[in-house]
Order: sequence, then C-alpha cells, then structure tokens
Amino acid sequence: MNRSPNRMSTFSIVAVDLDAGQVGVAVQSKYLAVGAVVPWARAGVGAVATQALGLARYGPELLDRLAEGAEPEAALKAALADDPMASQRQIGVVRADGAAASHTGSSCLDWAGGRVGEGFAVQGNILAGPAVVGEMARAFVEGSGVLAERLVAALAAGQAAGGDRRGQQSACVIVEQVGYRDLGSEGIDTVVDLRVDDHPQPIDELQRLLGLRLRQEVSSRAMRFYNARDYRRAVEVMAKGAGRYPDSPDLLYNLACFESLAGRAADSLTHLRRAVALDASYRELALRDTDFDPIRSTPEFQAVLAP
Repeated sequence: MNRSPNRMSTFSIVAVDLDAGQVGVAVQSKYLAVGAVVPWARAGVGAVATQALGLARYGPELLDRLAEGAEPEAALKAALADDPMASQRQIGVVRADGAAASHTGSSCLDWAGGRVGEGFAVQGNILAGPAVVGEMARAFVEGSGVLAERLVAALAAGQAAGGDRRGQQSACVIVEQVGYRDLGSEGIDTVVDLRVDDHPQPIDELQRLLGLRLRQEVSSRAMRFYNARDYRRAVEVMAKGAGRYPDSPDLLYNLACFESLAGRAADSLTHLRRAVALDASYRELALRDTDFDPIRSTPEFQAVLAP
C-alpha cells in the first residue's frame, strides 16, 4: 500500500533573471497536476518549489518570509523548525536578488539532493542519480533566451540525464516580473503560467506550449500600444517578435496591421504577403480588417488578396 500518496518523485528549479527583473520556477513530476502544489512565485519577491512529501502551504509562507526580508536559508530553517515531517520535505527557494537555498530532508527517497548556484537552486528526489540535478544546473547556467526558456531547458536536461526514476506525468513553469502589469494587456505581473497536468511527455508538451505563449506575449505587449493608438511603438514591439518567430503568421499579420496604421505601406504589404503565404485564412480576414483601410485601395494590396 502507498502510505504517502502526496510523496512526489520530482525535479525542479527556482531561479531569477536579474536583468529582466524576473523570478520563476519549473518542475516535472510523476504526479498528477504538479503545478497545483509545487511551484510558487511572486514578482519582486522570489520563487519556491515545495516537493517530496510536499506541503503546498510552504509556498506562500516562504514567499511571505522573503518579502519580510529573510534570507532564503533562514526562511527555510524557520519554516521547517516545528515540522515533524521535515526530514521528508524537499524545498528550493530563490529570492528576487538571486540569493538561493535548497533543503533535502534525510528521509527523502534516493536519489535525492540539490545544487545551489548564483541566482538559482535545483533539487529532486527519486531521481536516476546526481547527474540529473547537475545537468539541470549546467543547462540553466549555459542556456540562452528568456528566463522561462532557460527554466524549461533545465527540465529537459534533467530528463535527458535520467530524470525521475518513476517516469513522467506532469510539468509546469511560472515566471513573474515586477511591473509587467504595465507592459502587457492583462494587467498582472505574471509573464508565463503554463501547466501540463497529465501527459506521457510533459516536458516536450510544456516546451510546445511555451513557444505558443512567448508568441502570444509579444502580441500582448504590442496590443497595449495599439489600443493607445501608438502605432509606431506597436510596430517596434511586434517587429522584434516577428524577427524572433518568423514562422508565425499571426505575428506577421498583426505587424502588417500596425504598419498600415503607422503609414508604412510597403512594409505592411511585405508582411501581409508572408502571413498569407503561411496561412491563407488571413487573406479573408484582411478583406474585412479596418486596420488596412489606409492601403486598401492600392493595387498592391488588392494583388495580395487576389485568390
């Protein structure tokens, strides 16, 4: 009989990007819907992963301690001081300034342990071996891209090194950023919050979802300027996104819309042609889209929409 139904065979990373002002956490587990229990993050404060014999309340409790100025190591010790099950807990903590700590209780199932570095902590239990957390740390430190990409890349590296001995089931990544509520259109500091609750390859699926979210995030930031009728700045944001994701017809189409409104007819037509070439459904959408009214009567626009 499984006498510890909440025991999670899990590996996770908590980390910061000081330049971007971001904090984040990513986790994979042989456990249903791990994103509902293990990962916690708060903009400007830090991130927490609470696992093994996981106790979800440690997430907000530790974030509160960090917000009050506690060092991560001291926050962990204070939280676990009166916990009779502390030897079965595993927790990673990072503060927004990069200070980090990791606790692996002596009764966590082998292999269990962690690594702490500048701006991150990785930890796991019931793993194939220490190479799992070692490869996670390496992938994060050597990785490129935004914080969410580096976090998920760390999960992928851990899985490639053997991962969880019991297999895969769910994964999650959360990233928060101070002031993001003023950059995006949703009005919150959450940049990424993606969860794969039950999947045979949850990390692969999480990577797929993250690619979609990062494209969506570009649109969210650009739409803030579009709604304010600041078409020049909307073009700037969207052009950077389309440059990074040149295979996205949605980004190319919206870039063409913004360029039309900004008086950049030639650029608008170029990007509209590329969007239609990638997805013909945008031809019909453009026929009714008032964003193209400034160039609608031109022969070049009519040629793009010709069947």
